[in-house]
Amino acid sequence: MSRFSNDLDGRLPLYGALVLRLGLAGVMIAHALLKLLVFTLPGTASFFEAHGFPGWTAYPVFGAELIGGVLLAIGVWTRLVAVALVPVMLGALAVHWPNGWMFVAPHGGWEYPAFLTLALVAQALLGGGALSVRFPRAALPVAK
Repeated sequence: MSRFSNDLDGRLPLYGALVLRLGLAGVMIAHALLKLLVFTLPGTASFFEAHGFPGWTAYPVFGAELIGGVLLAIGVWTRLVAVALVPVMLGALAVHWPNGWMFVAPHGGWEYPAFLTLALVAQALLGGGALSVRFPRAALPVAK
């Protein structure tokens, strides 16, 4: 094998993590903006209440999706952000679970939120990949 293919093979997982990270960022930001601009935050709170969640939780979910999406897009604290978004997706999964498997089912099935949950777990395992922000270890507090 040529040196080029070996170098490329070593970088491909980093670019795979980048593609996954940007895709998840786009989905999270889009869902946050949908809550804000289409459903409105009070409308989203009503939706949450209708599905058994306290209405006020719509606001931190909106914030988590928007801020988490932006942080994923720029690649800051990717593993932490991906793990922090898993409970948000588990909440969405709980809402869509009774509607059946396919997301094209009336009121959306559970397949899409389940996939996004697993994609966030994969992102947490992979890390930020290429073009992510990395902080020097000395800048991070060390637990003793």
